Amino acid sequence: MGIVNVTPDSFSDGGRWASTEAAADQAMRLVEQGAEVLDVGGESTRPGAEPVSEAEEIDRVVPVIEAVRARWGGPISVDTMKPAVARAAVAAGATMWNDVTALSHAPDSAAVAAELGCEVVLMHMRGEPRTMQADPQYEDVVAEVRAYLLGRAEAATAAGVARARIWLDPGIGFGKTPAHNMALTARLGELVALGFPVLYAASRKRTIQAVDSTAVEATDRLGGSLALALEGARRGARMVRVHDVRETVQALKLQAAVAAAE
Repeated sequence: MGIVNVTPDSFSDGGRWASTEAAADQAMRLVEQGAEVLDVGGESTRPGAEPVSEAEEIDRVVPVIEAVRARWGGPISVDTMKPAVARAAVAAGATMWNDVTALSHAPDSAAVAAELGCEVVLMHMRGEPRTMQADPQYEDVVAEVRAYLLGRAEAATAAGVARARIWLDPGIGFGKTPAHNMALTARLGELVALGFPVLYAASRKRTIQAVDSTAVEATDRLGGSLALALEGARRGARMVRVHDVRETVQALKLQAAVAAAE
C-alpha cells in the first residue's frame, strides 16, 4: 500500500502533494514502483495533529481519487475517520475505507461501511491524534489491542459489513510507546491468528528514532522502515503501508527469494 498524503501537515510528506495533479502524479509513480493499493488521506493523524472539517477533507481527497481512478484501475483506499468522507470517496472511485478509529468516530460509521460494501481497515488507536502520545499505558498491549480489534470487527459484522471485507491494523505509533510498538510487531502473529488479514504500517514513524537516535527526520528512517516492513510481513501481515514503495518492494522480493531457497 503506497501512501498519498494530500495534507499540509502530515509528519513525513505534508504539503508535497497538495495539488490534485501533483498527488495524482505521485500516486502513479508509486504504482510504477510496485504499489498494489494506494491510500489517499486528507487529514493528518500524526501526534498533535489538529482536525479538519468534513467539507475540507472531501475537497482534498475526492479530486485526487477521481484523477487517479481516471488513470488506474487498481484498489484505492481513503484514509479517513468520517463516514461522509468515505461515502464521497467511494463515489469517486475508492474501494477501501482505512479508518484509524475502527469505525467508532461516528454513530453511523459501521452502518455506512456496510452500505458502501467496500473493504474496511479497522485500526487501533488509544485516544485521539492530539493527545494519543501523552502517556499511553497498557497492562498487556498486545492482548488489549487484539481484544479491541476483535470487538470492533464483531461490531462491524453485526452492522452488516461482510467479514471477508475486514482488515485489522494494530496502529503502530497511535497511542503507544516504542516498547509497545516493538511488542506489537514481535507478537503480530497473535493478531493474525484472529483470521482477518492484517495491515502493518510503521513507515518512517518516530518509533524508529527510539532505536536509532540519529533518525531525527522522517526521511532518515528508510532503513528502519524497511526492517519493520520485513518483520511485519514475516510475522504474517498481508499488506504493508509505506512511503518508500520501490525500496520496500525490493526488500520483500529478496526476503521471498531467500525463503524460497530454504
